[in-house]
Amino acid sequence: MNVLDAINDPRVFGQHFRANTWSAWRVFLASLFGLPLSPEQLAIFKQCTGRDVAATSPTHEAWLVCGRRSGKSFVLAVVAVFLACFKDWRRYLAAGEHCTVMIVAADRRQARVIMRYCRGLLRAVPLLERVIGGETRDSITLKHRIVIEVHTASFRSTRGYAICAALLDELAFWHGEESTDPDREIINAIRPAMATIPGGMLLCASSPYARKGALWEAWRRYYGKAGGPLVWQAPTRMMNPTVPQRVIDEAMESDPASATAEYMAVFRTDVESFVSREAVEACVSLGTRERASVPGIRYAAFVDPAGGSGTDSMTLAIGHEQDGTVILDAIRERQPPFSPADVVGEFSTLLKSYRVTKIVGDRYAGEWPREKFKEFGIRYEPAAKPKSDLYKDYAGDPEQRQG
Repeated sequence: MNVLDAINDPRVFGQHFRANTWSAWRVFLASLFGLPLSPEQLAIFKQCTGRDVAATSPTHEAWLVCGRRSGKSFVLAVVAVFLACFKDWRRYLAAGEHCTVMIVAADRRQARVIMRYCRGLLRAVPLLERVIGGETRDSITLKHRIVIEVHTASFRSTRGYAICAALLDELAFWHGEESTDPDREIINAIRPAMATIPGGMLLCASSPYARKGALWEAWRRYYGKAGGPLVWQAPTRMMNPTVPQRVIDEAMESDPASATAEYMAVFRTDVESFVSREAVEACVSLGTRERASVPGIRYAAFVDPAGGSGTDSMTLAIGHEQDGTVILDAIRERQPPFSPADVVGEFSTLLKSYRVTKIVGDRYAGEWPREKFKEFGIRYEPAAKPKSDLYKDYAGDPEQRQG
């Protein structure tokens, strides 16, 4: 039985797919599992993926960029239960090991949305209900060594599992880059747990937000490109036509920028950082990770210290000026927890490789940076202005720009 058989069979999931409003989701599921598409379905596939040709084998990584109330959480649950109940993973497990269907969201309350769907799907089908071996608030253990369980978005708590399916819900609204648990780190912690489970699936779904983070990067790299992970982008009413158009029209009238992201599944540009992404990318030499020290060039450096135990990273930038243009040659970031003394030593070694013996840094970091860098032969001078003024001056008056 394939996934389309399961959702068409009234003895399995068919009772939940009786209405004719699931046609676009049927195309997605067929595309995910490499099942044939009719000409009408292929047209939907092209519209939602930007691709001309559908895959003929299952995709093991998919990214859903869909509007609010489109049904993505329910469909993720359907995929989770199908993989948990209709595929035997035991051959890939060590003695005593269980295979995990991991539901990850920003917090447990949000992750339980998909868990409730999974629980409901299992209990609604007598055949599937019989395989339930035990339940807690955050987990369902099946008798054939499968566990469906809730996790919060943390790269620490998602390690150490054998994962056959990972469902990442609303990841555009997880912790940002400033967090100790950015979305990329969590995904990087999950992927190795799937490496020994052939046929496992990583499914990431969210309404879009800003043009940054793992969701945006996946869309930018893979949307419309064959051969890579499947990226599916669709507005709310395309996936769920039962949502009243009136609701969307009212939202568009009230806040067009927000509603365009929430219901039309378009990434926002009005919530970007101090400098737009296009402006940054226009200044970047693609493929260049770091420029080595060159004799005869005078380098300067700026450091933003941090204590190592909070949420702030400690960062360093080294650059030089060439024909009136400031060129960034090397950057370093150390995320907490870390030893400030160890990071100062590491940064000092890098600084000396660029012949830098004086640095400028945050004047509000206290005396410890001055003393620590001095131990390594580096003179630390507090910046004349706070970082906010440096940014303002850089943007507003080229004559006041500081390297």
